[in-house]
Amino acid sequence: MQTKKPGGENEWVDPDEAPPLTREWFERADLYRGDNLVRRGRPKSVSPKQAVNLRLDADVLEYFRNTGPGWQSRINEALRKAAGL
Repeated sequence: MQTKKPGGENEWVDPDEAPPLTREWFERADLYRGDNLVRRGRPKSVSPKQAVNLRLDADVLEYFRNTGPGWQSRINEALRKAAGL
């Protein structure tokens, strides 16, 4: 039997009614080393990008934004090409 906590979360009353501990459940579980939560997701880059403030002409910014998601990476790519990197 489940009851609702004030925050809207389910609270298991009977441990026999708990969801089965499947492989998928363990794959989504948080992993701790000591008291530290091990972050999931993409590993840290060897050469991470740096956040900067950059003033661009409005038409240049509009052009890149209109190219859709990834426009910032395309600006980076254009700058690398212009710098000969």
